[in-house]
Amino acid sequence: MLPGSCDKARRAAELTIARFGPPGTGGNLAIDSNIPVGRGMGSSTADVLASIQAVLDWLEIEPASDEVMRVAVSAETACDSTLFKQQAVLFAHRDGIVMEAFRRPLPPIHLISIDTTPEVTIDTLEYRPARYDALEIETFRPLRSLLRTAIKHADVRMLGRVATASARINERFLPKPGLDEIETVGSRFDAIGIQVAHSGTVVGLMFDALDRDASVNINGAMDALRHSGFEPAIFRH
Repeated sequence: MLPGSCDKARRAAELTIARFGPPGTGGNLAIDSNIPVGRGMGSSTADVLASIQAVLDWLEIEPASDEVMRVAVSAETACDSTLFKQQAVLFAHRDGIVMEAFRRPLPPIHLISIDTTPEVTIDTLEYRPARYDALEIETFRPLRSLLRTAIKHADVRMLGRVATASARINERFLPKPGLDEIETVGSRFDAIGIQVAHSGTVVGLMFDALDRDASVNINGAMDALRHSGFEPAIFRH
């Protein structure tokens, strides 16, 4: 297994072989990834799912997605919904269960990503899961309904409002330094909202990818963020 530090990916490969392969099966697996670690960008899930898929391809089998996700959760305790590329899902990341499939993908969004504390690395296994109070849980009910509507109608601005509300709720558990300033910059350049890594350090400014002024607004926001001391990066979806 290369590199040797990819313990979750190794465990995922071993669990996949144990679940689906014949006795005595083994092999070599190499991981090559450019996703930053500990930022909340799904690096471990990418490694884990790639490892599972590599073993499954070698075994020439295609199990159901729920079986794959159970293996992934067993390998890394909590797993993102990266597997579901064709449609947006509400995913119980510690149980490996799709709670709701929205049947359509997210509408196209461009993101400016800002690492708010590059000197900090979040270990998701050590990170204490959020414990929402009654008011926060009740707030999620209408947000889930709005999310459903936003995806159904490809309403990026409604989606941005939902993401922003979720980001604000997360501030009680893992606050992002400079979030208010980032949001202010976004409002100046017609960002549709903000999103945060709920177990990482990054904040994203969201822009409507179909807006003809998106490139101009993104460039303006990038300059403003740099002027404020941030180091933004662009991700286009």
